[in-house]
Amino acid sequence: MTPIRIPRKSWVVVCDGAKALILRNDGDADLMNLQVVETVTHADEKTSELGTDKPGRGHTPSGTARSAIEQTDWHTQAEETFLSGVASKITGIVDAEQPGTMVLVAPPQALGYLRTAMPANTRKAITAEIAKDYAQMPVSDIERHLLKMAA
Repeated sequence: MTPIRIPRKSWVVVCDGAKALILRNDGDADLMNLQVVETVTHADEKTSELGTDKPGRGHTPSGTARSAIEQTDWHTQAEETFLSGVASKITGIVDAEQPGTMVLVAPPQALGYLRTAMPANTRKAITAEIAKDYAQMPVSDIERHLLKMAA
């Protein structure tokens, strides 16, 4: 793994499907001091709470055969909507701040969705991606994990 250095005034976005921490390093690369610029959350409800309809049934064009239609995963749709909003916030930071270094930390599935949701110029501004779920950790633990990756 390539060491990841996070110099002063770098941005770090730590997120999952329900919470995003937008952080800025006010320290230096060796002694990080991540400050929370913004915290974004949404209700992480179960699929059964988001939608209760039974899955539909389909009919073949000819004949009487019927088949079930897969039930919509409302939970996944809610996470994707949330991640689209996070991608918009990242784009706004890139456009306004023009950061020298921007690190994105998210679980692999969320990283994949964020890549598709961000425009090309925003993806180019991201200097490192870390496929880990640190969103529920305190900021001090996030700093500790990122410093280990810099070594």
